[in-house]
Amino acid sequence: MASPEIDALTQILSRLPGLGPRSARRVVLHLLKRRETALGPLVAALQAVEARLVTCGICGNIDTHDPCSVCADPRRDPASLCVVEEVADLWALDGKRLFAGRFHVLGGRLSALEGVRPEDLGIESLASRASGGGFREAVLAMNATLEGQTTMHYLADRLAGLDVSVTMLAHGLPVGGELDFMDEGTLAMALRARKPVA
Repeated sequence: MASPEIDALTQILSRLPGLGPRSARRVVLHLLKRRETALGPLVAALQAVEARLVTCGICGNIDTHDPCSVCADPRRDPASLCVVEEVADLWALDGKRLFAGRFHVLGGRLSALEGVRPEDLGIESLASRASGGGFREAVLAMNATLEGQTTMHYLADRLAGLDVSVTMLAHGLPVGGELDFMDEGTLAMALRARKPVA
């Protein structure tokens, strides 16, 4: 039996994505066994982030500085803007250095079922940034879900008329993918997006 404090820690960790009760228990045991090298630094890092955590006033990223490190980076292409649904999407693209321009985080996607409307997202701030000039291209990097595609089409309509080229991510077969293992939606998208052999 663990103390109420250790039980509470286990329960909190078990609510994190990818961790269930058993995995959380293993993490807690690891932290307790390595109190000086793991638990103490983790607590200090969590406290430091909690004290300094802010949302970037320009793009909506989460960082410990405003503007965030992405917006403050002078090496980024100021003419390219990548629009993503969530901070996790920004981190996925930026962590792999796949996009060298600026970002804009909407904070979600349109969803009639969940009651998420355009005014609930960062769409107005996106339109303001795009109409302010300076961007040649807005890449709509929405997830390939029904809500993601709905959001993408709404944004394309909202940005129409501005002097910005609106593009979307390509969809279809992944490199190294085998047709036999693809779902019907991926195959249909790949067929619709087919292009001449170079």
